Amino acid sequence: MTGLPLADVAATEAAGAALGRLLRAGDVVALHGDLGAGKTSLARGALAALGLAEEAPSPSFAIVQAYDRPDVSLPVWHVDLYRLEDAGEAAELGLDEALEDGALLIEWAERLGDRLWPDTLHLTLETTPDGARRLTWAVPAAWEGRWPPSEFSAA
Repeated sequence: MTGLPLADVAATEAAGAALGRLLRAGDVVALHGDLGAGKTSLARGALAALGLAEEAPSPSFAIVQAYDRPDVSLPVWHVDLYRLEDAGEAAELGLDEALEDGALLIEWAERLGDRLWPDTLHLTLETTPDGARRLTWAVPAAWEGRWPPSEFSAA
């Protein structure tokens, strides 16, 4: 399986920054992985690449953390669905609205079930036996030629 080793949090944030530079309005990125795998660190890297000056908080409690111009160059909703018990609850979040002029970064996206958009880029973070992380991906047609970024080919 295609993937990228991530030695530490800085490497995870750097991978997120590569993602952030590629994001366009209408993009959905599903972030998969166990608790503590680095999903929020990856999202923080993406948001920093979009210009967010402060460290993005985890949206675990708020569920949705929205970022808009001028704080970021592209509006992004950072979403954490861990606390959702039913995929139907996501309809109340208005996630489609974010896609009109921005992008979605969704942690625990599997909680949406079949409600996940078909052109979603799926990124999975796994902990390796040595305590590092490995990033793997499933690329839909909408992301072909954009993901993985060229800087990953050296890894």
